[in-house]
Parts: sequence; structure tokens; C-alpha cells
Amino acid sequence: MNKIGILFGKERTFPEAFIERVNSKNIDGITAEPVYIDKVMQGEPCGYAVIIDRISQDVPFYRAFLKNAALTGTAVINNPFWWSADEKFFNNCLATKINVPVPKTVILPSYDLPTDTTGDSFSNLAYPLDWESIFNYIGFPAYMKPFAGGGWKNVYKLNDKEDFYARHNETGQLVMLLQEEIVFEEYYRCYCIGGKHVRIMPYEPRNPHHLRYVAGFTPSAEKLKEMEDIVLRINKYLGYDFNTVELALRDGVPYAIDFCNPAPDADRNSVGEENFAWVVETAADYAIEKAQSNEEGKDNLTWGEYVKRSADKQTLIS
Repeated sequence: MNKIGILFGKERTFPEAFIERVNSKNIDGITAEPVYIDKVMQGEPCGYAVIIDRISQDVPFYRAFLKNAALTGTAVINNPFWWSADEKFFNNCLATKINVPVPKTVILPSYDLPTDTTGDSFSNLAYPLDWESIFNYIGFPAYMKPFAGGGWKNVYKLNDKEDFYARHNETGQLVMLLQEEIVFEEYYRCYCIGGKHVRIMPYEPRNPHHLRYVAGFTPSAEKLKEMEDIVLRINKYLGYDFNTVELALRDGVPYAIDFCNPAPDADRNSVGEENFAWVVETAADYAIEKAQSNEEGKDNLTWGEYVKRSADKQTLIS
């Protein structure tokens, strides 16, 4: 029996619909269920061919469990080793090397010292930083947001350097990005599942949360193809099985704004019925595909081109 599990927290609509859809297909040898953990023994398999991870970013115990599961042959969606290593600043740095337009971005040390450090821990860091060069590079208005995390938490719009100084003081030990504002005409949130299935959804981030998927943007077929190519390229290099990419169109150019979302919103009440139906169906089909192709005793994770090419000493883009 090739069991497919889904690991989740408070989320309900997507996990329940996913399990129901996989099981309703009545595929011989395939069944889906919520992951059940009553013990985790080192080096021992967990009994699942595939696990979709929706919560380990918030629960370190689950991340450790998933790494052990991956080591023993489970195809974990998404790769827990890469997810642990990745963050938004690296995403932007990689984008500059694979020809994906992104806003100008810098990373900033935390305003407060990290726990168990002193000023002596930062002997290599200039004080003050070259703020004028940073501000001239980014420009104002600008956005400041954590280099890791999501959900639009701790995001600031800054109008000038005085505004920056005042807001940066509020960020405590968070490591922040300072990013150029992209004044966009259109905005899209794009699911990418299995590195090959893309759904481009008009999205209006300036609306209240429950209305963000209510947007009247109507891209041409050519623009849809351009955006799809960007989404596929990003996920090919990052190696995510399940991710969303946010694209802002300025003067017709799609800029990748946020593309480190390995547990993206898939709630029926926010994404809407049509998008929800697509993500449930596509995730179910992909999980079944991964279960059927699972090879016992082998690594069944997805690894992105950045890792694979780096390990093989290849150029990043051939």
C-alpha cells in the first residue's frame, strides 16, 4: 500500500478536500490520510510513500520528523532540507542570476542584538552601515519585510529615511529586507505544483485579505506564457514541488515579488472555489504520481537545479 499523508495544523479545508479527492479516485494501492505520529525512531521509516507538508515551518519537531522520513524514502513535498536552507533574500539573489526581474533588495542586520550575542559578536560589521548608498540604491517609497516568514506579517511601507529609522527600531531581532517599491498595473499570484503545473490567478494585494483574489486583470495569451515561463524557471531552480510566485507587472514587465511560499494559502474561503478546486485536483494527481514512482531505498525528494548544478560543478545557466 502506497500511503499518502498530509501534515497540517489549524488548516482544514485543503487537507480534508485533498484526502477526500485522492481516496475518491479509487486507485489500486493508493490511499490518503492525515499523518499520524506516535513515535519517531532514528533511521526508521514512517510508513508513508508521500507526505505533503503544510506546517513544519512552524513546528521544528515536524521538520526533524520529515527529514528522517525523507532519509528513509518518503517523498516529502516540499524537500525539508532545502526548505530549511532557503529564505527570501537568497531567492532574490538567485533570481538575478537566472534572468528573472526582481525589485532592488538589500538585507539588513537586526536592530536588536540576537540573543546570547554582544557588540563584540559583530566585529566584521560596519557601524553605522552605509545608509546613504543603501537608500540611493533602493529609493523611496520602499518596503521593509522579514527575510524569512510570510503572511504579510511585519511588512512596512516606508516613505523616506526618517520613516525607515523609526520603523526599523520596531523590528527587534528580525532580520529585514529593504526593497524597492514596484508600482504595478497588474498583480498575479501563481501556484506551481510538481514543477510543471501552473495556475495564474489575478490578485490585488491592496484589497482586504478576503477580497484579494477579486481582481479584474485580463492578461493576453502572450503575457500569460511569459509569466508561466518565469514561474516554472523559478521553481525549477529552487526545487519546490508546491509553491506560489507573486508577480507584479510594471510597464508590462513581470517582477517576481515573493516566491518563497512552500506552504502557500490554499484555503477555500480565501482563494475562491475555482482556484481551490484546481489546487486540490492538481495536488492530488501529483501526490499520486509521486507515490506510484516512489523507489524503495532511494532518495525520492525533488532537488532544484541550483543544488544539482552546484554539486556537479556546472554553470548555473547552460
